[in-house]
Amino acid sequence: MDTPRASWRNTTHDWASTIDLDHLEHIRQSSAAFAPGGTLHLILEVVAYVADEAESGHGGLCHITLYPDGSVAVADNGRGTDTRLDEYGRIVKKLVMATKDLRFFDNPDAPSLPDTHIRRGMSVVAALSTWLIHTNRRLNGSWTQRYEHGVPTADLRPVADDLTTGTTVHFLPDEPMRTAGSTTFDDLARLTRAWQHLSIEIDDRRGT
Repeated sequence: MDTPRASWRNTTHDWASTIDLDHLEHIRQSSAAFAPGGTLHLILEVVAYVADEAESGHGGLCHITLYPDGSVAVADNGRGTDTRLDEYGRIVKKLVMATKDLRFFDNPDAPSLPDTHIRRGMSVVAALSTWLIHTNRRLNGSWTQRYEHGVPTADLRPVADDLTTGTTVHFLPDEPMRTAGSTTFDDLARLTRAWQHLSIEIDDRRGT
């Protein structure tokens, strides 16, 4: 078994925390401030994590799919979201969807995303999405989990290993996010080119 959970070193999120309902509600009450530009900004929040992984020497491929229902999937070939066993043998995954990113959320010097708006973290995406499905593939196991406005609706569900690693974040932004601004193929391609160390493919299935 692993060391006690309380002793784990925090990097991006607090391993000892639980679902932060107040944090998620705060985002929802100030959606225009946390996601200016709507869906486009949310996509960039997700891709920024792919870029982090690539910059640390893992992965580097990112596939963005825009669906007719307004949902978006961002898939990568990194190591997958960190998942560990606690001292009791229970699976613990980093709460990237339901708690604040310690590097950015309350940091007045947080970096900007390519749309020039401040990066706040994945919890912004989860809080402002009607639903979000996080599929995670790691060398120590693969699973998927569904969220509604950042709150898990079920436990982790194991999925069959396919000898790959990486994450897929498929989310449906709330209706106000989808109408807050346009998300064109050209704008998305132009903005994501800022991450020069990523190889990005965009599959726009929305039709004309």
